Order: sequence, then C-alpha cells, then structure tokens
Amino acid sequence: MAAAAPPPPPSPTPAVISEDLLPTGYNVFTRIRLATIVDVPHIHKLIHQMAVFERLTHLFSATESSLSSTLFPENSPPPFTSFTVFLLEVSQTPFPLIDQNYPNFSPIHKTVNLDLPIIDPQAEMFRSCGNDVVVAGFVLFFPNYSSFLAKPGFYIEDIFVRECYRRKGFGKMLLSAVAAQAAKMGYGRVEWVVLDWNVNAIKFYEEMGAQIMQEWRVCRLTGDALQAFANINI
Repeated sequence: MAAAAPPPPPSPTPAVISEDLLPTGYNVFTRIRLATIVDVPHIHKLIHQMAVFERLTHLFSATESSLSSTLFPENSPPPFTSFTVFLLEVSQTPFPLIDQNYPNFSPIHKTVNLDLPIIDPQAEMFRSCGNDVVVAGFVLFFPNYSSFLAKPGFYIEDIFVRECYRRKGFGKMLLSAVAAQAAKMGYGRVEWVVLDWNVNAIKFYEEMGAQIMQEWRVCRLTGDALQAFANINI
C-alpha cells in the first residue's frame, strides 16, 4: 500500500498593507503658523484678492507699509493680545520644524489627501519660505469681550482661501485653528460676519455649527462720517 502523501504546506499569511501606504490620491502637506512682518507682501495680496471676491475693491486702500506699521509695530504685543494673523501654507513635501513656539501656540501640521492635484497658476507669486511652500490663505483676528459671558473672545476680521484651494477643507482648518486657540485660552466665543449674498459661506458656517444672527446688523462709522461725528461738541 502506497504511503499517504504529506499534507500540503500552509498557505502563506497575506501581507497586511497599511491604508496609509495605499496610493489613494495626492498628499498635500499643510501648516498653519503665525505670520510675521516678512509675510506682509503676501498678506497684502491676499487682502486685495479678498476685496475682489467680495466686490469691495472701492473700499480697499491698504498698502504694505500701512499693514506693516499696524499689524507689526515696533515692540509688538504678544500674539493673541492684539491683531493676529494665521497663515495657511501648503507644500508637496513635509514641513520642517520651525522655531515658532510661543507659550500658547505651536504651528499646526496636517496632511490632506486629495483625489486630484491642485493646479495653482499663482504659485510663484505666493511662494513662501522653502522651495515648494506656497501661501494658500489666511485669517486675521483679535480679542474682543462679552459682558454677558464676562469672558474675552476672538473676532475674526478676515478669513480667505485662494480660489484654487477652496472646497478642500482649508477654510475649515483656519477657523478650527482660531476656535482651538480660543478654547485653549478659556475664551467664551469666536465671532465673524458674512455677506448676505454669499450663500455658500453661510451654508458652510451653519453646517459647522455656527449660529447666523439674523436679528443683528453691523453699524459702522468710517471716513468722513467718523471725522464729522468725532468733531461734534459733546
């Protein structure tokens, strides 16, 4: 009687491939950091593009010089105690660590995976530190105060993401950075305004949990009206 054939060897265990290694799209490395005076040329261009988007170029009079002197004066106060700017930068390679660690803030790094690469026709104009680092957006904010809460908060004056970087979560990242900073400092709220015709922004803000205050209106004295009222003899 023939000897029984030996049992077949066990099948090799299939290798486990990490989802992080699967080619699912295009990685974009992002960094949110505190702006400095050397970033003023980029901030100025971003504000102008925002004025174009909001159809308010007739109100735009800022210059690089005026921004430098007001946002970054000599003996500037610490971040978050006055006007503060976060810059959003993107890169095709991971960001190196930078020496910008303040007591209350360190640069925020995140990797975003996209289905398609971003085509940025103005990349050279917004080139930042590093060979492939590009400024994609910014948020400008400063402290305010709620007497009802008896707590300080942040008021966002400007938030803007350049056109080719929109609808990819970058605006949400900037808002989240401000909200996280407010929460870290024990502040009570973050506020901003939105143009009533910008329905996409309104929907976006509502979806993230922001309350649109329909019953409130912005009151503003500026230019000649401000000067005239300042000269009233009270």
